Amino acid sequence: MKRVLLSWSSGKDSAWTLHALRQMPDVQVVGLLTTLNDEFQRVAMHAVRRELLRAQADAAGLPLREVMLPWPCSNEVYERLMTAACAQAVADGVTHMAFGDLFLPDVRQYREDKLAGTGITPIFPLWGRDTAALAREMTTGGLRAVLTCVDPRKLDPTFCGRAFDDVLADLPAGIDPCGENGEFHTFVHSGPMFSQPIAIEVGETIERDGFWFADVLPAGHGR
Repeated sequence: MKRVLLSWSSGKDSAWTLHALRQMPDVQVVGLLTTLNDEFQRVAMHAVRRELLRAQADAAGLPLREVMLPWPCSNEVYERLMTAACAQAVADGVTHMAFGDLFLPDVRQYREDKLAGTGITPIFPLWGRDTAALAREMTTGGLRAVLTCVDPRKLDPTFCGRAFDDVLADLPAGIDPCGENGEFHTFVHSGPMFSQPIAIEVGETIERDGFWFADVLPAGHGR
């Protein structure tokens, strides 16, 4: 039996990877691993609030391993913290780490290189899937997500804060339906990988460091 720790971004690809892993008879998912910006208490790049990340872990019924990254964070510091997280995972009996990567070979190679010799084997359950078909599979399968981050060099900022299932028909030509080229990132609030949906509302959208971010809030936040 593979004891799998899932690299968890809070977005659709990692969420659908969890769904796929749970269909595999030789896999036991034992936890989620997420990097957060320690200063802002948000998921790295996706900018999802820590409380919503924890709500996802609760809905998935899995323990959450949080790697807190300083801001700013050098690559050296990032790799040191991730090495420590992997060592702890091995000590806890983890044998494999799963990633939701789809087709970028350099990203896959980086993960394979960094895990080489650690005692953890990387696996990529969604690798090579047609992303248009995969996006349809996600939405018809009940996954619901919000676009939390948009790269305006690739996609109009007005897409930020919209529902993933709603934007698919409106994506311009050349934009990957799963945003694998960094066009957008998402937060999943409902789907077959969760025991119950997470009630949310979308707050303000702001520009920061060349990206647009939608602030997703727990429903009724501040009321």
